[in-house]
Amino acid sequence: MSTSSDLSVRLVRNATVLVTVSETTFLVDPLFAAPGDLPPIQNTPNDRANPLVPLPDIELSYDAVVVTHRHPDHFDEAATEELDADVPLFCQPVEADAFVDDGFTDVRPVDDEVSFDGVTLYRTPGRHGHGQLAEEMGPVSGFIFEADKTLYLAGDTVWYDAVEQTLDRFEPDVVVLNGGEARFNHGEPITMGVEDIVAVRDATDGIVGVVHMEAINHCLLTRDELRSKTENVHVPEDGAQISF
Repeated sequence: MSTSSDLSVRLVRNATVLVTVSETTFLVDPLFAAPGDLPPIQNTPNDRANPLVPLPDIELSYDAVVVTHRHPDHFDEAATEELDADVPLFCQPVEADAFVDDGFTDVRPVDDEVSFDGVTLYRTPGRHGHGQLAEEMGPVSGFIFEADKTLYLAGDTVWYDAVEQTLDRFEPDVVVLNGGEARFNHGEPITMGVEDIVAVRDATDGIVGVVHMEAINHCLLTRDELRSKTENVHVPEDGAQISF
């Protein structure tokens, strides 16, 4: 999705996206495994090996990497092997040592905000589910990418007060949400479903796009279902860069 030459987003697959802000491109949450190379997410209704679909045939050119959290559907062993060791890599502070252990030499944990090549990145809070399950899922983050225009990439979170506060604070031009309504056999969803996505759409004047769909076995909300139940929400196919 793109609003102008100053801001664009291309969905690669699942939560892997290319965000370009003022000519600087960030690769977010690289999942590079071939279909079926990863085991199913356990205790879920759809017991299939991951990823469910292949990477699209597109060029991956980027200046830096951003990882919202180290769950295997957001950063996998194949990414560790394929990324250059010296690529600037922005992450949660709590996970910085793990990237160093993986051999990356330019790890840049984001406590609050950092600048890179004319773009300011702000780390934002997320809640990966509800109640005790959210605690068990561990810390997750979103990121604001700010230059002439502002993009809010919410990461693996459900709709809650901190997401609304982020929208109010930054007034983003574009909002990218992780949908799919991922869930286990018990408990509430751990990523956004239709109601969460509609709540975000109604809370912002920005363009809303939804990724993180149809690639991992516990993401049960399909693109067609989301499209049929919402309006003014952009749901790209893998590999698509959508212009508005």
